[in-house]
Amino acid sequence: MRQIESLEKILVLDFGAQYAHLICRRIRELGVYSELVSFNISPEEIRRKNAKGLILSGGPKSVFARGAPLPKKEIYGMGIPVLGICYGLQAMVHQNGGRVSRSAKKEFGRASVKVDLASPLFAGFASDSTICWMSHGDKAEELPSGFASVGASVNSPYASIASGNQLFAVQFHPEVTQTDQGMQILGNFVFAVCGCEKNWTPGVMMQDALEKLQGKIGPSEKVICALSGGIDSATTAELLRRVIGKRLYCVFVDHGLLRKGEREKIYSMFSKEMGSNLIIMDESRVFLSKLKGVKDPEKKRIIVGRQFIRSFTKAAARIGGIKWLAQGTLYTDIIESAAGASKHGAKIKSHHNVAGLPTKLGFGLVEPLKDLYKDEVRAVASELGLPRELVLTHPFPGPGLAVRIIGEITKEKLRICREASAIVEEELVKSGLYERTWQAYAAVGDDLATGVLGDERKVGHVVIVRIVESKEAMTADWSRVPYSLLESISTRITNEVENVTWVTYAVSSKPPSTIEPQ
Repeated sequence: MRQIESLEKILVLDFGAQYAHLICRRIRELGVYSELVSFNISPEEIRRKNAKGLILSGGPKSVFARGAPLPKKEIYGMGIPVLGICYGLQAMVHQNGGRVSRSAKKEFGRASVKVDLASPLFAGFASDSTICWMSHGDKAEELPSGFASVGASVNSPYASIASGNQLFAVQFHPEVTQTDQGMQILGNFVFAVCGCEKNWTPGVMMQDALEKLQGKIGPSEKVICALSGGIDSATTAELLRRVIGKRLYCVFVDHGLLRKGEREKIYSMFSKEMGSNLIIMDESRVFLSKLKGVKDPEKKRIIVGRQFIRSFTKAAARIGGIKWLAQGTLYTDIIESAAGASKHGAKIKSHHNVAGLPTKLGFGLVEPLKDLYKDEVRAVASELGLPRELVLTHPFPGPGLAVRIIGEITKEKLRICREASAIVEEELVKSGLYERTWQAYAAVGDDLATGVLGDERKVGHVVIVRIVESKEAMTADWSRVPYSLLESISTRITNEVENVTWVTYAVSSKPPSTIEPQ
């Protein structure tokens, strides 16, 4: 049995909230293993998974809607603590004989909530007033028998409710950073109410990933690993190397949409370790021809994903006897491609390595990191002893600059995007802020603006600089870097990158935006 199966855990029942997985992530951040599961999971499966507590996520539906997702009613009487969040509160009230109604005044955004400090959810609070993030159109109108209010806002008299020491719910979202003491609330539920102990460490994550590979790959089977040079694929490759050694072949595909100097960096980083088992393929001509004239970002991602598979198939034919294709797919890739626990989840964008894959691959698929978030992968990479430079490198999307070029990909826009992005990263390194930020790049579209270069009027492209801070890429905030840094970046781009007249800075957070423009 894999080590992870025997761990005591918190199960997050997914009702289709786009950030249900953020709850899961926050529990793991507390050091306790958490897993996202379907909202209608059976009590038998809950016990089999060794659950110490259940969290009911938010969701886009109303409990009144036809086909509204509801958990099995038996979960409330299993003797396992349950915490409902937003829609989870409404489901708990509705299923236990209370009454839910449409709110006359919807609550979206920050709200002051007065809490009962005697409730175990709010243990350790310095004050009985706290700021919480609300996002709901329904509310509890009448509580079920045995429930009491332990928190209220101006518009929600039942902003937090409880029944004994087993059933709890909050109308707000403790998982988001906008709730001031959200982690304290989740920690109180996990440790004080559920009695969990910390069990989710980099060593456990690494061992679980190794066990996945050992249980899946036969003793003589060969694997090709899709190597991008990022931390996800590099960690996947190192895990595989430890399990199968020389039966691993790393394939790096140059699709013509790389960062400046990326191909050379990959060769210098991996050639010594991999030797002839490192295969670098220049497929730039075919990728760019397939993308010619394509403006829709979803189509770009699908095209890139399918062309990658064709390239790997070609490499596998040269090697011979390849059984498996390994990818550095993460939990976030699966969730944003609407391939998560709930059929009610919405698709944000198709990740090339998930939704971009054809139905018939021709290989078995190996994804040892698919249950991990980016920061957890970095922790595993450090545990494996990978170089710090690699561990902390900024994420780079599989489709490369294709998703940073808005609209059709042209040679001109590709050149501008590549050169301007290199300047952004170079200036961040100089300023000492590179490791503090999560991702930084320049994007370019079709917008043109007038400038004055050399005393002459000139029309050129507008470059959008994007620098964000995050922990796991599920939420992100634009980085408040010094104006002097932005000035240096802007000056260099307009001086050094031909046909750029304006530089702008993106100040949208995720949500509502995404980190990449497409």
